[in-house]
Amino acid sequence: MTATTNTPRLAALRHRDFRLMWFGDMAAITGAQVQLFAINWHVVQLLANQTATFSLLGQTVTLQNEGLQAFGLGLVGLARVVPIIIFALIGGLLADSRDRRQMLIRARGASLLLAVLLAALTLSGQITLLAVYLLTAAMSAVTAFANPARQSLVPNLVPREHLTNAISLNTLMFQISTISGPALFGLLIARFDLGVSYAVTAVGFVIVIMALLNIEYRGKVISNSGMGWSALVEGLRFTVKTPMIWSTMLLDFFATFFSSAQTMLPLVVTHILKLDASWYGLLGTAQPIGAVLAGTILALRRGIHRQGRVLLWSIGLYGAATALFALSNVFALSYVLYALTGVGDTVSTVIRGTVRQLLTPDALRGRMTSVNMMFFMGGPQLGELEAGIVAALFGVPFSIFSGGVATVLLTAWIAWKYPQLRRYTSSQGVSE
Repeated sequence: MTATTNTPRLAALRHRDFRLMWFGDMAAITGAQVQLFAINWHVVQLLANQTATFSLLGQTVTLQNEGLQAFGLGLVGLARVVPIIIFALIGGLLADSRDRRQMLIRARGASLLLAVLLAALTLSGQITLLAVYLLTAAMSAVTAFANPARQSLVPNLVPREHLTNAISLNTLMFQISTISGPALFGLLIARFDLGVSYAVTAVGFVIVIMALLNIEYRGKVISNSGMGWSALVEGLRFTVKTPMIWSTMLLDFFATFFSSAQTMLPLVVTHILKLDASWYGLLGTAQPIGAVLAGTILALRRGIHRQGRVLLWSIGLYGAATALFALSNVFALSYVLYALTGVGDTVSTVIRGTVRQLLTPDALRGRMTSVNMMFFMGGPQLGELEAGIVAALFGVPFSIFSGGVATVLLTAWIAWKYPQLRRYTSSQGVSE
C-alpha cells in the first residue's frame, strides 16, 4: 500500500552520518534552549521595578512591572524576526548552490562565538538590555541562515524510504532537547549566575561542530541556480503554486503566531501561578514532554496514512489546549494542558515536514525551506511581539486565550479552503 509499511523502526539511525548529526544537534539544541530560557528570564529581571511612559494614539500610556516585562519579552520576538526574514532567504539560496555541510560548520562556529560573547558580558557584569536584544538578533540571523542547509541536508543522509522516520526522529530529538534545556536551566539558575547558563550553550555548539566534521558525506552543488533574483523567484513560485506545501505553511504560521504561550511563561509562573524561577524551568518542560511522548510513538510507527486529516486535528488540539492553559491557575493542570500543546505540535511538525520534503525536488529544497522558515520561525517571533503587546494592554491570560481560539478558527478555515489537504494520504506522498 505504501513504502512505509516495511520500514524498520528507527531506520534512519542505522545510517552513520544521520546518527552523528542527530546526536550533535541534540547537544546544540539543548544548549540553545538553555539560552532561550535564560534570555527571557534575563529580560524579566532587567525590567523588574522599572517604569516606561509613552504616547499611543494621543493617549499617555505608562507600563510598569508585569506590563513592561510583557512588552520587553515581546521585543525579544521583534529582535529575532527581522533577521529571520533577511537571512532565511539568503541561506536558502546558498543551500541550493553551495556545500550544505560546510555551511553548517561555519554557521555553528558563528553561533559558538556569539554564545561565548553573551556569557562573557554577563559574567563580567557588563551586560545591558540593549546588548541582550542585539546579540539575540545576531543569533537569530545565524540560525535563520543555517536552517535551510540543515533541513535540506537530511534527505542526503538517508534513503527516500527512511525520510519520514528521519523527520520523526529529528522532531523527537528537538523535543528531548526542549525538555533537557529548560530543566537544565532551572538547575543552573538556582545555583549559578545567568552567565553560566549562557556558557552551557557554547559547549553544545562545540559538540555539534565536532559531529559535523566527522560526517563522511561530502556535499555537492545541488543546483546551478546561483544567487540571483530569478533563483529566489523560482523558489517562491514553486512554494506558493504547490497547494499542499502552501497550505501547510499557512497552518504553521497561524498556529505559531497566535498560540505560542512560551514567551509569556515567566509571567504565567510569577504573576498567575505565584511561583519562582525554578518552577519556570519545570513548567517549560511540559510542552516538550508531551512532544516526546507523541514523537516516540511516531518514531516507532511505520507511518501515518491519513496524514492530512491527522495534521488538521493535531493543530486544532494545539490551539484548544493553549486556550485552556490560559484559564488555569493550578500548576498541575497548567502542566498537563501545556503538555498537550506539545503533542499537537509534534504530530503536525512530522507530517508537515514529510509532505514538504517529499513534494520538493532536491534542487529546490533549500529555497523551499527558507520560505518555510519565514513562516515557522517568523510566526513565533511576530507572535511574541503580538502576545507582548496584547498582554501589556489586556493581561497575560487574555493574550494566551485569544491566541488559542484564533488558531482553532483559522485551522477550520484552512481545512475548508484546501480540501486536498483534508484528503491527503501517505500513499500520495510516496508516489510523487
